Parts: sequence; C-alpha cells; structure tokens
Amino acid sequence: MVESSPLVWVAFNAFVLAMLALDLCVFHRQAHEVRTKEAAVWSAIWIALALMFNVGLYQVAGEEAALMFLAGYLVEKALSVDNIFVFVLIFSYFRIPPRYQHRVLFWGILGALVTRGTMIAAGAYLVHQFNWLLYVFGAFLVATGLRMATHEERDLTPESNIVIRLVTRYARVTTSYDGQRFFTRVPTAGGGVRRAATPLLLALVMVETTDIIFAVDSIPAIFAITTDPFIVYASNVFAILGLRALYFLLARVIHQFHHLKLGLSAVLVFVGVKMLIADLYHVPIAVSLAVIAVILAGSVAASLLRPQTAGAHGEVAGDRLRTGSEPHR
Repeated sequence: MVESSPLVWVAFNAFVLAMLALDLCVFHRQAHEVRTKEAAVWSAIWIALALMFNVGLYQVAGEEAALMFLAGYLVEKALSVDNIFVFVLIFSYFRIPPRYQHRVLFWGILGALVTRGTMIAAGAYLVHQFNWLLYVFGAFLVATGLRMATHEERDLTPESNIVIRLVTRYARVTTSYDGQRFFTRVPTAGGGVRRAATPLLLALVMVETTDIIFAVDSIPAIFAITTDPFIVYASNVFAILGLRALYFLLARVIHQFHHLKLGLSAVLVFVGVKMLIADLYHVPIAVSLAVIAVILAGSVAASLLRPQTAGAHGEVAGDRLRTGSEPHR
C-alpha cells in the first residue's frame, strides 16, 4: 500500500479544490457554450495532470503502484464515458441551453467527488474488515457486465426518479431559466415574490443521482485492481475531473461509439472474474492493464469500422442537444 499520511490526503484534496476554483472562477466565470477546441484543450490538461501524478507516484511508491493507478484510471475513465450517454439525455430532456451545461456539470461533479470519496472510504474499510466482500464485488461486477451487454438502453424518465419527485413535491419549479441560476424569484398572486427552483436544479439532481448509480459499478471495479484507498481515490478523482471536458468533446459524436457498451461490459466481467479467482491465480497488474486497453481500443475500432445505421435513438438525442434552446416562458 502507498504510504499516505494525512498530510498527503490534505495536499491532494487542496490541489483538486484549487484546480476546480481556477476552472469555475477564472476560465468559466462567464456562462458560454464550450466549443470542441476548448474541450479538447481541457481534456488534454486533465489527462496530462493524471499522467504527471502517475510519474510522481512511480518515483515515490514504485512501478507496481504506478501501474495500479494507471489501470484504475483507465477503467474509471472508460466507465465515465457511460455517464456521457446519460448527460446527453438529461440535457436534451430538460432542454438545457449549451451555455449553461458546464455549470450543471461543475456542481454535479463536485458533488460526485464527495459521494465517491465517502463510498470509497466505506468500501476500503469494509474490505479491510471483511475480505470475503471482494468475492461479492466480483460476482456483482460479472452480473453487471452481463446485464449491460444483454439489456437494451432505457429511455430517460426523470418523473420516476424519487429525488426529482421529492424536489417537485416540496418546492416550486419554474419552466423557464434565470440565467445560470439554480434558484430564482417569481411573482405570487398577492403581489409578492417567492423563491423557486429552475430546470437547472432538476438537471443537477439527475446528474447527481445517476452518478451515484454509476459509482456502484465503477468503485467495485477499481477494487478489483487495488484495495489501496489512496490509489482508488486518486484514480477516481482524476477520471471525474476530466469528465466535463470529455463530455463537451464527445457529446455530439458519442453515439457513434455504439460498441463501447459491449467493451465496457467485457471490462466489468474481466475485473469481476479477476476478483473471483484472486486466491487461485493472481493476474499481474501489467496483464490487467493490457487486457483492459485492448478491449476498449477494440470496441472503439469496431464502432468506427461498422457505423450504426441512421435513425438511431442516440442520433435524435444528439440533434436535440445541438439545437436545444431555452423553454418557452
């Protein structure tokens, strides 16, 4: 395990918060539509930071720790692509204007850092106390991978989301936007004003709740690679930090990678089986990294070599994203 003192955890989280503050308060202070070029630059920055961290980890903790981080980062980065499919549907459903989408994702990902950090801490503690839970995680990942490969993608139904239902039940929600604010003030029948949520808040709630669902799959997957809490946390953090830029880079073309879900399901099955046979055979981390990379590269190549036929559901969502406008007032 990586020798990570409380000071290391504090320094790492301070760096993350500083980067988030720089992102929101300097580069995205004004609401604007994130173009492909800007998204590509930010994607490159986040990937470069992750690789620089990996080099530093190699210098401090050795090759094994560096390979574990790299494999974990690759798995989390790949599984985060599945989030992009859902983000496209969420923003299309609520007709979120492109210039406000970054703000929703920023606060959504900030919340994801907190929830995933809590889940990782709980998972690491439970695995340390009850080692047999690794077999439960392994079986769960195999079942999840098989379900992902054999089940059709469902339409987005926010009205069935229990958190959305609670928000709309106990708070007034407008059908119009007030800039990039999550809350606004609306006139009442008596001539006063009342505080109300905007559709941006509902989109944020959907982003947060769906990320928790995805985390249930992704966090056990990285525990198949390493149970070191710091490496698990760091790989998750770097993958999440780059998710916003990756969304704006791939949102309009994500449905071209129609075989990626099969690749992700194969990765989940692989890491699940790796967990289940850990006591019989230890799969070297370098082999795991190579297998995961080959599966993902193969699924992307297959998608590009065998394009999906026109008229697919995803293309409709993509068109709505491109032409999305603010709801009528």
